Amino acid sequence: MLAEKRLSEIVAIVEEKRSVTVTELMDILSASESTVRRDLNVLDGNGQIKKVHGGAVAVGNTYYTVDADVVSRKDQNNDEKVRIGKYAASLIKPGDFVFIDAGTTTEVMLDYITEKKATFVTNGIDHARKLSQMGLTTYILGGEFKATTEAIVGEEAIESLNKYNFTIGFFGTNGIAVNNGYSTPDVKEAMVKKKAIRHCRNRYILSDSSKFTKISSVIFAEFESARIITTAVHDEAYRNCRNIVEVDKL
Repeated sequence: MLAEKRLSEIVAIVEEKRSVTVTELMDILSASESTVRRDLNVLDGNGQIKKVHGGAVAVGNTYYTVDADVVSRKDQNNDEKVRIGKYAASLIKPGDFVFIDAGTTTEVMLDYITEKKATFVTNGIDHARKLSQMGLTTYILGGEFKATTEAIVGEEAIESLNKYNFTIGFFGTNGIAVNNGYSTPDVKEAMVKKKAIRHCRNRYILSDSSKFTKISSVIFAEFESARIITTAVHDEAYRNCRNIVEVDKL
């Protein structure tokens, strides 16, 4: 592969994934470690990407205004979602009253819940079905069904949340940014998240590394209002944030 084409592909990969390791680039490009590292130095010097230990991250925030459908998102970053989901499930204790937001990462978490003496509330159709089949006490919010994310949204869902006080809640997000908080493209879904997170004593955002520095249309919570469970932080701007739990380092 010509150097110019390889450099362009690296930029495209980093912009799509937001963070990538040297090993991943070696596999994708069929290139040697020395070649990849040399290319990253060139791109970093040009300001096209930001080189970090073991790989590279995208420069600046990326804006997304459209929600991808749940089917296309289910297999994205699945290994990360599994590690995040296992840790999140372990936080549920006997007697907890739990809110679980609709989403693909929170759905993975369900497979690792072992606590039977907890009660669950969700706005995810598949979430409710799985929790119930596991023999867990489960409630689902009423309201409008959003097919894209398979979530219950709208005014009725928001109103039904008024009667709950959750001991712990787990939420998905489309974007994480220090100055722009947690965001999602759809207003109705954002309002349900906003109401639910306010009714949680302990709040957790479940996110793979690709969501960092992304910004969607509607903010549903401020950055410091919840703890983030992720695998590892690749962007230097987030390394010293005290509200981030990196499960790969536990």
